[in-house]
Amino acid sequence: MNPPNNPWWEKTSHDELLHRQSKRLSRFLRDRVVPFAAYYRRLFEDNGIDPRDIKSTDDLVKIPFTSKRNLGETRDFVIIPDEEVLKKQPGTLLKVLRHGPKGTKRVLQEELRPVLMTSTTGRSSDPVPFLYTKHDLANLEAGGIRLMEIARSDPSFRHINAFPFAPHLAFWQAHYAGLGFNTFMLSTGGGKVMGTDGNARLISKINPDAIIGMPTFLYHLTQHAASENLRWTNLKRVVLGGEKVPLGMRRKLQSLCADLGSQQVEIVSTYGFTEAKMAWTECVPPPGEEPSGFHIYPDFAFIEIIDPETGERVPDGQPGEITFTPLDARGSVVLRYRTGDLIDGGLTHEPCPHCGRTCPRLVGKISRVSDIKRLNIGKLKGTLVDFSALEHVLDDTDGLGAWQIEIRKHNDDPLETDEILVHVVPLDGHPSDGLADRIRDNLRHSTELSPNDIIFHSWDEMRVLQGVGKELKEEKLVDHRPKAGEPETVEDSTNQ
Repeated sequence: MNPPNNPWWEKTSHDELLHRQSKRLSRFLRDRVVPFAAYYRRLFEDNGIDPRDIKSTDDLVKIPFTSKRNLGETRDFVIIPDEEVLKKQPGTLLKVLRHGPKGTKRVLQEELRPVLMTSTTGRSSDPVPFLYTKHDLANLEAGGIRLMEIARSDPSFRHINAFPFAPHLAFWQAHYAGLGFNTFMLSTGGGKVMGTDGNARLISKINPDAIIGMPTFLYHLTQHAASENLRWTNLKRVVLGGEKVPLGMRRKLQSLCADLGSQQVEIVSTYGFTEAKMAWTECVPPPGEEPSGFHIYPDFAFIEIIDPETGERVPDGQPGEITFTPLDARGSVVLRYRTGDLIDGGLTHEPCPHCGRTCPRLVGKISRVSDIKRLNIGKLKGTLVDFSALEHVLDDTDGLGAWQIEIRKHNDDPLETDEILVHVVPLDGHPSDGLADRIRDNLRHSTELSPNDIIFHSWDEMRVLQGVGKELKEEKLVDHRPKAGEPETVEDSTNQ
């Protein structure tokens, strides 16, 4: 297995980085993926691709994309070695010389035997399992150490992991980050185990330096703690994962942390997905500066940004869809995986203006292709609505606390027009015509869309609506249209 960390990735030139990535990719495909992952063995054979012809990251374009719809038979994406083929590989022979036959068997078992499973959340489709070997867990731990270092944590900090106990990347990334960083990490299990109040009071006792969790849950948690006049005076970091984090959400969390007694809290967002088997983070910007993007670990992954319509790579700094290829994974593996995530600032290889690292960065807002839905509004049939844009507008609306967007059919009739309702909680808890008018005006100005109704709720009612403490990810967008009349999302028609 690899050493737990390898600092070359932080300051390497772009040319050297591509050279190293190409060597890793070539070896990875030749020795592990194509011989032992059934799906890719067939894919290479069917397309007349010899793995020895993939000599650089530029050659990746020869390989067809993989998307979620390809993951039906998940066993076919698992590296399952053929013992006879494995014995004949030069790398295995070198291991025998170094470790002896018994030692080589143990080393290969640790590299190749699955020992952990996570899965996708299954919100838009059936959950998809992804397997990890001890090799993958070492990489997950190494990535976690880097996450801690880039977010400027400290081993002396007390950390709270508020992600739900679940076979979900976010929880395990936080767990292994704490373990690798050799720091105190208390996992609460999120709201499902001890509820919002139980989490709030436990945090008051621990008085942590950092809390890691889902943005919506942590927002409700800090709001509840502030309403109970609890004091969290030691907080320095709030690290968020599992959902998008608009600037408005960051400001609200900082304000609530100040109410709790922590005036200088840095809000740090992470980005990851089940298929990557690790997450990446922003660095901490200077006061008043915006985040500079998610810092990618180039020894573990190669990221392409593609035009979602044509599949062609786009230049650095251009928007497009994030496509992922691992360079050192075992267990479940996907190549050129189309995430369905759109990044509006693209990928950059310029040094980070805040921390100086030269690793690639994903810059700008990330939204999902599935957030763009076709609605039948009035006489406009098939109107495209980007609900990610609506979310950013709502989070940036002054005086608005929590919210949920509901899509439904007029009178619940599948043949009727679609309606958009916005469920809201005012920050001060008191409904007002002024807030409703601001929401309508902001949505109309930014998206040319006006909701059919704005419905006010209490904080407790909103927690029930969003599934706080019940759902793995709190629900901020719900589609209650009858299935028979539900139009396709853009992802259904474009993410081939």
